Amino acid sequence: MSGTLEQRLEAIVRDSDSLMTVLRLTRDLDVPDWLIVSGAVYQRVWNHLTGRDPDYGIKDYDLAYFDASDVSYAAEDIHIRRAARHFPPPLDQQVEVRNQARVHIWFQDRFGEPYEPLTCSAEALGRFVAPCFGVGVRLEADDRLTLEAPFGLDDLFAMTIRPNPTRGLAKGWDKVIASARGRWPEVTVVEG
Repeated sequence: MSGTLEQRLEAIVRDSDSLMTVLRLTRDLDVPDWLIVSGAVYQRVWNHLTGRDPDYGIKDYDLAYFDASDVSYAAEDIHIRRAARHFPPPLDQQVEVRNQARVHIWFQDRFGEPYEPLTCSAEALGRFVAPCFGVGVRLEADDRLTLEAPFGLDDLFAMTIRPNPTRGLAKGWDKVIASARGRWPEVTVVEG
């Protein structure tokens, strides 16, 4: 496949019926400043590059949105429940909805690391444990795809996992690497 990495990513996303279904349904759900992020996107690229089924290894769809007007769990739960009613089975159990405006409230307790408040959903991608994981997509009203990848797409298409250069090595790094290698032994890991 020729073209820029962005064009290649868009073609892979558009070729995935299940991901496109999630993108269309999420667009219809109309949550603020949303993206489908991380594994639902990068894993499809790796599956494409290694000749696997597009859905291989996909366990969920992370729907990140940003709404700073109410950072309570109750407000987030309204969107979680709306999504559960909106998506048909089995997607109703696979789409995980999280307000990025409230991550700073619980992140340190859960992961033992400080987390400064975000200003938009795309900003969260720059905090992921590895650049190759920091990718998100949104299907716009006119069917254009918006691609967000603050570190670029080189590591993603090279199947290279390296620590995020803007933060310390994430807790659980070894578990992340073992999980990725277990599904895609072709990955290259760069330690630091």
